[in-house]
Amino acid sequence: MNYTRAVLALGSNLGERSDTLSSAVADLVDPPEVRLLAISPIVQTKAVGGPPGQPDFLNMVIAVETSLLPEGLLRHCQAVEKKHLRVRGVRWGPRTLDVDVITYGDLASADPELTLPHPRAAERAFVLYPWSLIDPAAELNGERVGELAARAADFADLVPFDGFGEPHGVAGAES
Repeated sequence: MNYTRAVLALGSNLGERSDTLSSAVADLVDPPEVRLLAISPIVQTKAVGGPPGQPDFLNMVIAVETSLLPEGLLRHCQAVEKKHLRVRGVRWGPRTLDVDVITYGDLASADPELTLPHPRAAERAFVLYPWSLIDPAAELNGERVGELAARAADFADLVPFDGFGEPHGVAGAES
């Protein structure tokens, strides 16, 4: 059976955000067709886009290897979102869980259902920074994800989240 490495980004800004992310990771890697390779620390971020006044997001990235085809992986991610009561209302609105397929091997696709690599990942520190922590050599569009993260408009708003008390600032991020 052939396995392909994929990077998935998870986010939550409604409900028990940390618990949702933890159980979503378990759900994502539950079937034998999806194996967990790496899991990033969680970062807390302001909502990017969407309606104003949203609660902060918790975000993380996981690397997996999967025997699912890209469309099958997308359907699996959407099923996990649904299990965690994701409601698709307002674009970029608040949600219990968001799971995005960021990369699927080296596949490039302009399919509107699943554009790969994810079309906005290269400008989102909340995806790039956690990804760089689990794979410092990772590249997106020919550039290291850590370098892209440092240039992203939302980089200064990232704070590590340990689940206890107030989060602390990311080293190198300026307030």
